[in-house]
Amino acid sequence: MSPAAGEVAGARGEGGGVEAQRVFISAGCNRVVNNVSWGACGLVAFGAQNAVALFSPQRGEIVTTLPGHKAPVNCTLWLPTKKDVLQVRGRETYYLLSGSADGAIMAWKIGSGKGDWSHVLKLPVMHKKGITCLAGRMVSDTIAIFASTSSDGIVVIWEMVIEPTPGGSCKVSCLHTLSVGSKPMVSLSLAVLPEQGSHLILAMGGLDHKIHIYCGDRSGKFIKACELKGHSDWIRSLDFSIPVTISSEKHNLFLVSSSQDRTIRIWKMDSEAVSSGSTAQLRKANIEMTSYIEGPLFVAGNTSYQVSLESLLVGHEDWVYSVEWQPPTLLPGNEAHQVMSILSASMDKMMMIWRPEKNTGLWINSVTVGELSHSALGFYGGHWQPDGKSILAHGYGGSFHMWRDVGLDSENWQPQIVPSGHFAPVSDLTWARSGQYLLSVSHDQTTRIFAPWRNQVNPGDMIYWREIARPQIHGHDINCVAFIQGSGNHRFVSGADEKVSRVFEAPLSFLKTLQQATLLKPDISDDFDNVQVLGANMSALGLSQKPIYTHGVKESPSSNSSDGPDSMETIPDAVPTVFTKPPVEDQLAWNTLWPESHKLYGHGNELFSICCDYEGKLVASSCKGGGLKFQYCWCFFISRDP
Repeated sequence: MSPAAGEVAGARGEGGGVEAQRVFISAGCNRVVNNVSWGACGLVAFGAQNAVALFSPQRGEIVTTLPGHKAPVNCTLWLPTKKDVLQVRGRETYYLLSGSADGAIMAWKIGSGKGDWSHVLKLPVMHKKGITCLAGRMVSDTIAIFASTSSDGIVVIWEMVIEPTPGGSCKVSCLHTLSVGSKPMVSLSLAVLPEQGSHLILAMGGLDHKIHIYCGDRSGKFIKACELKGHSDWIRSLDFSIPVTISSEKHNLFLVSSSQDRTIRIWKMDSEAVSSGSTAQLRKANIEMTSYIEGPLFVAGNTSYQVSLESLLVGHEDWVYSVEWQPPTLLPGNEAHQVMSILSASMDKMMMIWRPEKNTGLWINSVTVGELSHSALGFYGGHWQPDGKSILAHGYGGSFHMWRDVGLDSENWQPQIVPSGHFAPVSDLTWARSGQYLLSVSHDQTTRIFAPWRNQVNPGDMIYWREIARPQIHGHDINCVAFIQGSGNHRFVSGADEKVSRVFEAPLSFLKTLQQATLLKPDISDDFDNVQVLGANMSALGLSQKPIYTHGVKESPSSNSSDGPDSMETIPDAVPTVFTKPPVEDQLAWNTLWPESHKLYGHGNELFSICCDYEGKLVASSCKGGGLKFQYCWCFFISRDP
């Protein structure tokens, strides 16, 4: 099935035809490590509840969703990968693997030209619990080897054979299974060994604080080669480089690892040819060898590999969930070149780019980007664009954060527009009374406004929908919402898992941002001069959003001491802004709040539903039952403000 077929639906009867066309998809990223994969085709794949979503970084929007999984999607993997630069040339078809929390793995085929996609197959169920990581590489133009790991303590090696003919299918078979015991692996990386094109190396790390190295061939039979020790907590990410040329006859392989001990380690695997007579002696010595200052030694084929710790990177202040080598580039003569640059993402809200210093060779942090908002709760993963010019992070709140190097002579990383959406079930949505925008509420405890952004759009260009405001950030799951009558018709009431309905009024900053986005003249009732509230602040420990006035007049905390926790001092103050381009996550999370104007009391249990009449003058609400005394509705009459 193609997106074009899914975007347009028609129904024809005696009176003519009705056509519906998909113009906007909003979804948040699942809160899982290894959930995101940026493919060589340019699309980003991520799990959005039980679906796989694809978004275009160039357009900043989700282009389609792939349904099929029956449980939340935990991880994704593109084939060919960004490292397979030789296999990517001229390719029009890419494959996507996705693993879910019920142990299922699915394969999808994506046509990069027309954007067509199809569900290829569901792999045989080999895991009893959720998939935690997928890693793989192309070993030829038509064969890929990949591995999957699960919390059931099993690692499975798979082979995918792709038919080279246009429109051809693929076949996936299980080659080998490895049992890792009671402490499962949560990170994997697979690479082709230098000097040994037919041999592969698999690194896996998990809950035992060790990196386990396995070697095998294309038959999928892997045997354990050695263990790398050094980390003192769970190992969350592993990534092999492509072979790095040291001389015309010698290549090294680098492995980078990150852990919940807040450190990053770079391991070097130095290759050296050995004679057939000494191979058995080296293997025997390696069995008796545990670890010494140079690191362990292992043999694969006719080459021995000496492992040593290249560098220890310390800079993050919290768990480092992700590390990734910059994708290689293709040099003249069809030679792949590994760029010595590493991207790391951490729960300290920062992503860092590490590079070796030219003079000393010491690895240093050369670029740091991140979120300064107090509402940000850290990054679950960081990823390079295939050309290395952009970096992408996904966070605790289901959000994406992307920066692009726009500098000419020096690096200048600037935030970019990315899609956004709820990361928990959407419980209700409603159109604004003017029809200019859509408002949705969710169990992720936020209220979001989406509108078509027409500013800075040339005639004939496609108009994209963007999230332009986040009016309410709450402490309870929000269940229902309705627009009601008010000044300018920008007033809504929401109900959450609490006994109180809350009414919100649009501030001046939103009204002007809406005008910038839609390029529509304000309604007659939208008299900006009469709006005295610029934005809103959230209490540090409360649930109410206090107004920020245009002339700096604001109620002091002491004047509302009867409100209890809602009167706590706000830390820090929001900065309401009129946006001339779509706001990014850091701005949405704090600077687009609407002030709360009223509370509607009466219910004895958590609110369940809210609705209003056509004119928006009468609001009805109901709550969860718990006995006869709670089984009733409250109706409120709303009068227009003078």
